[in-house]
Amino acid sequence: AVDLVESGGGAVQSGGSLTLSCAAAVDPWGSFPYESFIIAWFRQAPGTEREGVADIDAENRATYSDAVKDRFTISRDNRQSTVTLVMNNLKPEDTAMYYCAAVVRGRYNLGWWQARGNLDGASWGRGTQVTVSP
Repeated sequence: AVDLVESGGGAVQSGGSLTLSCAAAVDPWGSFPYESFIIAWFRQAPGTEREGVADIDAENRATYSDAVKDRFTISRDNRQSTVTLVMNNLKPEDTAMYYCAAVVRGRYNLGWWQARGNLDGASWGRGTQVTVSP
């Protein structure tokens, strides 16, 4: 099992930047070390479905949605068990609750966030709010 806690959300103006962090606590008696997990960021605006933003594996290979590619950068520190999402050139349409989620590598592949059916198998944090004003 893995517990995830997001931080770093806030309110910025259009064109601004924010850095989100996802801290993981892995069960030391569990079967899977932190490096076994593929970590993803999702976001959900009111009245919309949760959508994937990016994910990253233990080797720092990453995938991105077209909506954020070239503006957001995901990175990972396996020693600190954290994943960071640097968001630049933010737009009002980026306003949403941002969640991180984890799945076990091998059961899922990099890019797992693209299939809605995979969401039920993930472990989720509680989210952090990002608000971008025009």
